[in-house]
Amino acid sequence: MAAIEITGGTALEGETWISGAKNAVLPILVASILGDEPSRIGNVPHLRDVTTTMELLGQLGASLAVDEQMNIEIDPRGIHSCEAPYELVKTMRASILVLGPLVARHGRAVVSLPGGCAIGSRPVNLHLRGLEQLGAKVSVQNGNIVAEAPRLTGARIVMDMVTVTGTENLMMAATLAKGTTIIENAAQEPEVIDLANYLKAMGAQIEGAGTHVLTITGVERLGGAEHRVLPDRIETGTFLVAAAMTGGCIKLTNAAPHDLDAVLDKLSETGAELASGADWISLDMKGQRPRAVDITTSPYPAFPTDMQAQFTAMNTIAEGTGIITETVFENRFMHVQELQRLGADISLKGNSAVIRGVDVLHGAPIMATDLRASAGLVLAGLVARGKTLVDRVYHIDRGYELIEEKLGQLGARIRRVESVEAALAERTDS
Repeated sequence: MAAIEITGGTALEGETWISGAKNAVLPILVASILGDEPSRIGNVPHLRDVTTTMELLGQLGASLAVDEQMNIEIDPRGIHSCEAPYELVKTMRASILVLGPLVARHGRAVVSLPGGCAIGSRPVNLHLRGLEQLGAKVSVQNGNIVAEAPRLTGARIVMDMVTVTGTENLMMAATLAKGTTIIENAAQEPEVIDLANYLKAMGAQIEGAGTHVLTITGVERLGGAEHRVLPDRIETGTFLVAAAMTGGCIKLTNAAPHDLDAVLDKLSETGAELASGADWISLDMKGQRPRAVDITTSPYPAFPTDMQAQFTAMNTIAEGTGIITETVFENRFMHVQELQRLGADISLKGNSAVIRGVDVLHGAPIMATDLRASAGLVLAGLVARGKTLVDRVYHIDRGYELIEEKLGQLGARIRRVESVEAALAERTDS
């Protein structure tokens, strides 16, 4: 099983680029099946989850073509199946997003109950209840969600809690429903806005994207569209934290700084000097040790849960004590035990982590437990003395494009190895 080996102690310096957003491209690719004409999606990151989504669309019967720039053309006219099989769904929770488009466009959807990162309970009941309110008959049979409706009908849906995928699923379903749908307590994330922009380019009538209330007036048909995926704000934040931890100075291009206000505010508290333009952002730590920060995760526009692990890693070597409180997922501190293997001083108290910064972390073999935890562990390896081996990096491949190459461009001593065992054996032989 592949691993990443990092030799810590180098300040990151230089320039690299930000890829298209994982959390935007997946629902956009899925939304293409709502149309009756081909779509072309640009700025697509080369990620494991993108490959899985393409395979899923192909199994449904869509035709896909990819060029050398990772622009993807999707022709949904050949779709002949309405079933998303367990073999694919178990590896990627975002597979649940085909549920709404399939029942809206083809009248039926059979989707296995989803898998993905084991970071806590993320129930799909809000998706199912919303589809029922739109007139679908929904049941769970042999581990599959089965939804059927000759045509969905607009309704007022009040979400019990803010859910990004739930908002996206119901918004997509409502585009072809008869009448008007109002979704209250909707997610406001930039990725939801990006999906809405793509749907509107296909001919959907959507108002309120980026607010708590979405209004969707159903149309008879949607066509195809050309769309460029927005930059990945979580990748941007991850690289900025990496620079802050190492005392470095970096510039990131193809970025969207306006989507990162909460993260940038916290980075400023660490002592980092930030600058930005329309599509770039830079951070200069001037060789200084960051100051510890307190963080509470919450839905956008508050601090994102997907940046929690990275700031946890930074606090381990920061000056002072920081408290990080996780309010979105109840099981998202699994990286703490691995950071402790490197010498971090962290105490867990309920849904909070109290982190006392230490002068030095020491490299050791550690194991990634989920996508964002794996990023936090790589960041810790950048500052740890000696070599750190991060196992199970298939997690990181789900959400970060070319992470070794990009960090390497910034001066990090990082490489991918065949396995932890192979890397350890190589050291012994040398």
